[in-house]
Amino acid sequence: MSEQKKCSDCKHSKCRCKHKKICGNFNGPLAGVEIWSAPAGAYSSGTFEIFNSAASTDTVTATGTSTPAIALSAAPGNTDSQSVNQPTSFTITAGAGDSGSYCINLYKRVLA
Repeated sequence: MSEQKKCSDCKHSKCRCKHKKICGNFNGPLAGVEIWSAPAGAYSSGTFEIFNSAASTDTVTATGTSTPAIALSAAPGNTDSQSVNQPTSFTITAGAGDSGSYCINLYKRVLA
């Protein structure tokens, strides 16, 4: 989805959309480790993605506070992603020996 569509609900003529991308790697064990958080209302929407390495032995999950709630699950060698509104947190759970990567694309409306 384009930045334009992510911020299309802004009706003000001087409204602009700001995009922020955060990516990284993870290695288990992770017992519900918070990867990212923001105050309520800081971002209007976001897309959250996890990739679980084919070398992993178990499914990796991610959760987060948003509308709807973030609920991702990726078996070894797979990716899962979800677009949400009003995100405020992102947490990853992975077993020992599991590894992979994550990307978070955040959008916020600002008046120019």
